[in-house]
Amino acid sequence: MIAYPHIDPVIFSLGPLQVRWYGLMYVLGFLAAWKLVLYQARRFGWSLLIEHMDNLNMTLIIGVMLGGRLGYVVFYNLSYYLEHPIETLYTWHGGMSFHGGCIGVLTGGLIYCFRHKINFWKAADIYAATIPIGLGLGRLGNFINGELFGRVTEVGWGMIFPDGGPLPRHPSQLYEAFLEGMVLFTILWMVKDKPWRKKSPCWPHGSLLALFLIGYGCLRSFVELFREPDQHLGFIFSHLTMGQLLSFTMVAVGLVLWLLRIKSSGAQKVTA
Repeated sequence: MIAYPHIDPVIFSLGPLQVRWYGLMYVLGFLAAWKLVLYQARRFGWSLLIEHMDNLNMTLIIGVMLGGRLGYVVFYNLSYYLEHPIETLYTWHGGMSFHGGCIGVLTGGLIYCFRHKINFWKAADIYAATIPIGLGLGRLGNFINGELFGRVTEVGWGMIFPDGGPLPRHPSQLYEAFLEGMVLFTILWMVKDKPWRKKSPCWPHGSLLALFLIGYGCLRSFVELFREPDQHLGFIFSHLTMGQLLSFTMVAVGLVLWLLRIKSSGAQKVTA
């Protein structure tokens, strides 16, 4: 067993204002994505995206926050929030869903790009390659908070979390930080620059977004085997968790999207 490092979730306080590690991870994730998207846009000479980047980024941030909160309410605790609707606004109590945030950011980006005549699929590919950085940092924030821990285990690296009872558990937050963060980012960042992407009809604009959806869905589904299910939900069906159900759906959406983009791209070339 490895001792859980008790890191104060609060970095420092200024009166009632608290600066927390979890919030800092969000900020660092957004900054990293902004820098890498800007780098790609300048490299490709895409002046229209650079012109709209600040407003588009703000739209995406609002989308991920609203979608993440509403996703948690709908997917994880709808009956409770139907009885206590005002608490939907109590974000300081916790409760964010990545899958909901993903829906929110895609919806916000699609609306903005449509209104300003920006190629959504091309922009989505550029942004998708940077998303895992924020995911990995966010999971480190979960680890520092001692939340979203794993199931009871006998492996040598199990940890006793402050709110996880007396038995050692999988540090599943670190599994997710590594797989959904480092591994997924490496795959997407490497694939995006491969010369065969530009030549192959199987890699039209939107394919990198599809690869992200498929990759995240598969990796998250795997980590869910070690992560403790939400206490108020438990297993949805047999040994299937809500996270796995949403991730399987995400994989299916990614596959369908990829096929539709290939078909659409082929039709456009024939028409041209």
